[in-house]
Parts: sequence; structure tokens; C-alpha cells
Amino acid sequence: MSTFKRISDVSCQWPSRPVGLIELIGGSYISIKPEVTYKRLISCLLKKNFAVHSWGYIPNFDHQLQANQAWKQFRQSRKILEKRIGLIPKSIRLGHSLGCKLHLLAPDGGRNCDGLVAISFNNFRADKSIPLLRKMSKKLNFQTEFSPSPSETLNLVREHYEQINNLLIKFKNDNLDQNDFLLKSLKERSADKSKIMNLDGNHLTPVSVGLREKLLKANLQNSLKYENINLIVDQIIHWEILTS
Repeated sequence: MSTFKRISDVSCQWPSRPVGLIELIGGSYISIKPEVTYKRLISCLLKKNFAVHSWGYIPNFDHQLQANQAWKQFRQSRKILEKRIGLIPKSIRLGHSLGCKLHLLAPDGGRNCDGLVAISFNNFRADKSIPLLRKMSKKLNFQTEFSPSPSETLNLVREHYEQINNLLIKFKNDNLDQNDFLLKSLKERSADKSKIMNLDGNHLTPVSVGLREKLLKANLQNSLKYENINLIVDQIIHWEILTS
């Protein structure tokens, strides 16, 4: 049994004796209520005695502003948890799709965690991420781009992101994944320990089970997607920085 607490926009789920903390930022437009859309992923982490803080948001064009907001609210939530249980042994940032980018843009450069798990990192231009925007911009003769832009984001990773422990997870049937570009930028930094792995699945593998459980109330324990989420959790909890 876990304790649920909402702190600002962070959904906090705490087992009685956490062995570590996972700070989750999910993908664009599926993270308004991450405790629902990532239900299965979160429940698996809770069963392994990890506390899970998941940030709920509606994406906008200013990704740096949202990264700052997430970081501040995660910090506030962590302080409250530490008052309850004491010092947290390990802290892992977990991002999916756009959530990876927001973690990478955190004001502390990743210093105040033990590592980042980036699932299906996505860093497309605004007009590719939002198809209607391309049509509108051509018709109305204006240009809109995310801040920072895709190229600026990778430059910031190379120049300001300091966390050397990064586990990049990509799926074999995911044409939205850009983890290869992220890995290249991470490896251009000194002392980098980042690594990438390929798993079966697609861009929505981390979220689709939770959505179906909510909308269809179906038992999917034997489904392939269910097994893939278990595999993701196993990779996270057995990552060497959690056992070193």
C-alpha cells in the first residue's frame, strides 16, 4: 500500500520505506494526469519500493520555462518526502518523449540526481510536432518554434548538462525516437557514461497499458505491452548506479 499526496502539480506516491526516488515527466499531452496515463509503469516502480513523483503539465512553446517549473516543484516535493523518511538513498530522473527534454533542461544541469533514464527522447521542430501549425504558419506568414529549439537543445546538452549517468531507451518500432542524436551530444562531453539500449515496442509502450486500464478496465497482465513495461522497470532498478 502506498501513500498518495499532491504537491503543486506533482503527484507523489510513496511506499512505506522507499529505497529511492523516481521523478517522472511524461510525454506531450499525455501527462495532464500522469498517475493515470503511466499507471502501470508507476505501480511497477512502487512494487519495487521506489517513491514516484510525476509532474502533470500541458505543454507550451517555452520548454525552458516548463523545465524550470518542473524542477522547482520536484525539489519542493523531495524536501517534503525527506522530512518524512530522511535522506533519500538514490534519485533518478525518468523522462518519456518530451519529458526527456524537460529533464535535460533542468536548471541544475542534472547535478542533484544520480542519473537520467530517457525513454523515446523527442526533439522535433514545432511545425513537425504540431502539423496544424505548419499549415497556419504558411497561411498567415508567421514562424513559431519551441524555446529552446531542437538545435539549441542539443547545444545546451553539450555545454551545460553535467549528469554523466544517462540510460537511453529506444523502441524498435518507434519512428519518433531521437535518442541517437541525444547520445551523440552526450558523448561529446568529457567523462560521459551514457549508454543506449533497444527494446521491443513503440513510442506509446510506456503509456498505453495505463490508458487502456482506465478506459476499458481490461486485465492486460498477459499482454506484450505489459511485459515490456516490466522490462523497462527492470532496466531502471538494476541500473548499476542504483546498486553501486
